[in-house]
Amino acid sequence: MAKPLLMANRATRKVKFHKAVGTGYGKNFTLFDANPWMWGLILVAPEEEAEEISNSFLISIWRKISRREDFYLLKAIASHGKWSAREPFEVDETLKNWQGEVAAITRARIKARHTIRFYLSVPPVSRTLHQSNGVISAWGIGEAPIGLQGTFSHWSNQRQLREFAYNSEEHKKAIEDTEKIGWYSEELFARFAVISTQQKNFK
Repeated sequence: MAKPLLMANRATRKVKFHKAVGTGYGKNFTLFDANPWMWGLILVAPEEEAEEISNSFLISIWRKISRREDFYLLKAIASHGKWSAREPFEVDETLKNWQGEVAAITRARIKARHTIRFYLSVPPVSRTLHQSNGVISAWGIGEAPIGLQGTFSHWSNQRQLREFAYNSEEHKKAIEDTEKIGWYSEELFARFAVISTQQKNFK
């Protein structure tokens, strides 16, 4: 449904990449973890189009059935890997030393033969993520209930995100297992400067 609606006006025609994602609590990435009341829309577009996209036909439809909206304006600091065979995020080299809040998106297509083993490895990493110093919020995200999984997390700064990524024993083991087992057919990790956030309540 999202794709034709994105052609609704001039601004949305400038969207370079988009994904509608379901969300979960980020504990085990199974159907039981899903949050059916929260959905996400990831859009890549010129920054000057943000306001017009925010007022577009597609977004207005979502607002009519929403109680709350959390909007993040992000610029990529680093991005490695692909999403649907594309490199969606253009890195802004001027933000390497960004000192403010950051966000991270991880995303992977899990090979069917490794599905069970992957889900068994998730809970320890998820517990560490939600308990980490500096994490403001974190959710599981996915394009499908199984096999196309990821996370969105919001952090106080890059240092605390790096501490989780490289110093957490659970996360380091997950990285080692990823390299050893090769359970992804496609993966992406991106880190962003949080330029602004906005929360709106509708009901």
